[in-house]
Amino acid sequence: MRIFTASLATETNTFSPVPTDMLAFHAGFYAAPGTHPDTPTLCSSVVPILRRRGRDEGFEVIEGTSCWAEPAGLIQRRTFETLRDQLLAELSAAMPVDGVILGLHGAMVAQGYDDPEGDLLERVRALVGPKVLVSAEFDPHSHLTATRVRNLDLMAAFLEFPHTDFEERGEHVVELSLRALRGEIAPVISTFDCRMITIYPTSREPMRGFVDRLKALQGRDGVLSVSVIHGFMAGDVPDMGTRILVVTDGDAAGGAALAQRLGHELYALRRDTAMPMLATEAGLDRAAALRDAGPGLPVVIADVWDNPGGGVAGDATHVLRRILERGMDRLAVATIWDPIAVGFCHAAGEGAEIGIRIGGKSSGMGGEPLDLQVRVMRVMDEGWQSFRNSRVSLGRVAVIRPLGSETDIILITSRSQTYEPDIFTNLGIDFAAKDYLLVKSTNHFHAGFAPIAAEIVYVAAPTSYPTDPATTPYRKASLGLWPRVADPLGLET
Repeated sequence: MRIFTASLATETNTFSPVPTDMLAFHAGFYAAPGTHPDTPTLCSSVVPILRRRGRDEGFEVIEGTSCWAEPAGLIQRRTFETLRDQLLAELSAAMPVDGVILGLHGAMVAQGYDDPEGDLLERVRALVGPKVLVSAEFDPHSHLTATRVRNLDLMAAFLEFPHTDFEERGEHVVELSLRALRGEIAPVISTFDCRMITIYPTSREPMRGFVDRLKALQGRDGVLSVSVIHGFMAGDVPDMGTRILVVTDGDAAGGAALAQRLGHELYALRRDTAMPMLATEAGLDRAAALRDAGPGLPVVIADVWDNPGGGVAGDATHVLRRILERGMDRLAVATIWDPIAVGFCHAAGEGAEIGIRIGGKSSGMGGEPLDLQVRVMRVMDEGWQSFRNSRVSLGRVAVIRPLGSETDIILITSRSQTYEPDIFTNLGIDFAAKDYLLVKSTNHFHAGFAPIAAEIVYVAAPTSYPTDPATTPYRKASLGLWPRVADPLGLET
């Protein structure tokens, strides 16, 4: 048995001012054929999993290129076509194969392509023919299109948000694919369009219970896999929105009925799934009150929408400015994307006191730059943080401390949202000694930070992320989704 595997992934915020080119993929993650590390990345876990399974079980695995760009704006057309054609050439050279198992994201948008993954999968199918198994793992913050479903034999998305299960779901896709190749199952994909878009964190109810019920369905009564495609509200494409995805063992009608039932159940929860978010002043009031209640664990303040994982720059200053103006000291900040400021800090060296301008460079929507007198506390040529079993690069980094304060601000050159507390400890910052931790992430930080936080306060401040789908000026996405339309499925009386 011969299986080809590769990964091509990023998440595109079509409203972001940050373009995505070939350098973005090389800066994010780029592994030539056969050089993928044994540790997984968010969208390429199937590659090292297949390598291990092939070695242990005696089948041949041919690895293509795996690459990932940090979420940002539209992918340059030439970049997408080059990476796509490179993957297809690697697959062609590997032929004949019995299966193709890919790691994709699902929310890519390129210049001239609303559905790059669909385009890729259509070309893969044309190359290998109708009898070769083609499967893929997806991020749930993606767009489920008919082209993808038509060209895949099976697919599944991560179930958790934060995406703590990306490796587990990679194992899930690989196991189902191998069973199909051995003739043990005949997977059939069924979907349901929930006609809505919102946020579905599984770190809280009601999504915690909903996802647990989905997990219990898998492996019973012919149900092989169930996924929720959350959708990605920052992607202005025709198929933007929430879907239910069910894979059954040859039971298309049963899969469709189950997808619809689950879709109606999720639809009934739509007003309650998102975590509570406060405006900047109210959120900082809450954080200060928690701190004043007594010493203890630090209060985590999440700058929800200035999240590089959602495709924005990660250099907005609204929340940080107000924290500094309010005198909320003993703060650690992860992070501000500012390659120019990092370069100045490296040139000045550790211990230097300099005047510096940080943030607010990519767009006026994120606020004005901050001008500070600081001490350069730390510089590093290659900063990093963990995300479960993967290692995420921050590029060249610097830690600065405004003079007269106990606040530490991490500046980075490779955009990344905040995942784990080791983003601080790797740079010598004792986060436990701080009163406040300001992180740039919507919810992926939750698994790492909840255990070390007095409380998490979600703050919704302006940025280049479209935060309200009821008013977002979409040009391509359907305008017939909740919350824009009160009851698009017509299930309420």
